Amino acid sequence: MGMVGCGTAQGAARFQYRRGEEYGPHGDTHLRAVKQFEPEALIEGFDEASDRLLSTIASETSFRRPVTAAIDITTIPYYGDVEEMPMVSGMQGEEKRAFKFATISIVGENIPLVLAVEPIRESSAWDRNPPNQVHRVVRRLVTRAKEHVPVETVLCDREFDSKRVYQTLSNLGVNYLVPTRINSTEREVIETMDADGQEVAVESASVHVESGSHSMQFLYVPSTSGEGTTVFATNLRVGPEEAESFCRRYSRRWQIENEYKSLKNDFLAKTSSKDYRVRLFYFVFAVLLYNIWRLTDFLLKAGVDGEMEYAPVLTAGECVEIIVSALIPPD
Repeated sequence: MGMVGCGTAQGAARFQYRRGEEYGPHGDTHLRAVKQFEPEALIEGFDEASDRLLSTIASETSFRRPVTAAIDITTIPYYGDVEEMPMVSGMQGEEKRAFKFATISIVGENIPLVLAVEPIRESSAWDRNPPNQVHRVVRRLVTRAKEHVPVETVLCDREFDSKRVYQTLSNLGVNYLVPTRINSTEREVIETMDADGQEVAVESASVHVESGSHSMQFLYVPSTSGEGTTVFATNLRVGPEEAESFCRRYSRRWQIENEYKSLKNDFLAKTSSKDYRVRLFYFVFAVLLYNIWRLTDFLLKAGVDGEMEYAPVLTAGECVEIIVSALIPPD
């Protein structure tokens, strides 16, 4: 926690300031200890911690169940050699390489919490990794999320526009709402809509893959940007008269972008380490701190019968100070 906004050496100095010079670990000692954690053990530990946190609000009626959840992928830039770095993925644009992490989070009119974290390993020009099977990432995230809370609907971005993802979500017994890429088939429908003066259309379809099949729909609605048409895929039965209002649910995903900003700016320890174990530990620990912050804020609001607004009344910095005070034993 002392390394947020600074490196290992400054973090150790902050710790010594609070706990005493004779107790503070050297930066190298800290990193050596972090590297002892196996990636699988970190993910399992996060799941156990999440279950304990959620158990504290099991009786809170203001915590709505089942939940709407959003899946997304965030990146941590990587600068350095790529040899022997199987978890570093190639990127487009200015960020040439990065570590990738997928998360599933509660969104909507509810307490925003990250329910599960999944490292992403993608095939790149410098390694022999198999192509990433995104539907398997989705399966692992949703399966672990459902161990904590009942999940009703899952929102994904276009990166998850895949028949395998649709069928995976259907097999898991959850509803989905995913914007799709505009290909030739979609363009033909949009051209017909324009010719007929339609703003909304619903097309029924079926998904058929090796893992099963199900009925679904493509919803053509006006873009929220005010220009053009956006196409969504869903396994719910939605009529043309309600398609536009139903697709507005997708706007709840904006919360996950704020979530990533808080994770990286308020809780993620900075490091120049190239070791994947260190990067994974810092990301998982940052997510855990974020969850503690949002949970504490939720309990504060519930304790004073306040409205459960998204904006927190407790700042991230205040929460970190409280946690630090609780972790350091009194003299």
